[in-house]
Amino acid sequence: MNQMRLVILGASGMVGGYALRYMLDHPTIERVTAIGRRKLGVSHPKLDEVLHQDFSDCSALARVISGQDACVFCLGTYTATVRDAELRTITVDYTIEFARVLHGSSPDAAFAFLSGAGADQTGRSRMAFGRYKGKAEKALIAAGFRSVYIFRPAYIYPVEPRKEPNFNYPVNDNYSSSMATGVIPRGSGFLGTVMRGSPCG
Repeated sequence: MNQMRLVILGASGMVGGYALRYMLDHPTIERVTAIGRRKLGVSHPKLDEVLHQDFSDCSALARVISGQDACVFCLGTYTATVRDAELRTITVDYTIEFARVLHGSSPDAAFAFLSGAGADQTGRSRMAFGRYKGKAEKALIAAGFRSVYIFRPAYIYPVEPRKEPNFNYPVNDNYSSSMATGVIPRGSGFLGTVMRGSPCG
């Protein structure tokens, strides 16, 4: 397999953090560009960190994301922690804007998107999260990438204890354990699918 160059957004989050670790450890990944608002506190010879504050305009990133083989997009927020307008901005607008610049700079790149169970591309979902994730998915599919991989996990349980931001999370974990997945399998499966070029699940 040829050496790959990958870009990741959302590496400070739970899934993104494990995806980043997998990237840095994988022998066929040559270079990783991590883009975010703050430093990750990770030092690795494969890693390039790029700080970017305004994801409503990603034009300044065009040069640093040229020549990428794939993007792993884990940028997002918890539904209960922001207002509806901000949820839409982060989930839909930031995704579409970054995809626009990436496709212009790396037209042969694949795009892997961390979505979620309940995402609805028809826009008829009663849940804002489902509508917005679905809208982002639909835009990515139409954006012209050679491949788009959409991952729709239900609850992702952490391998290390954490404070849940929404009381529904632990309830859902207990109620629907058959739909839950561990963060390490999800992070590695995310990357494995992209690298193999196989259909996403």
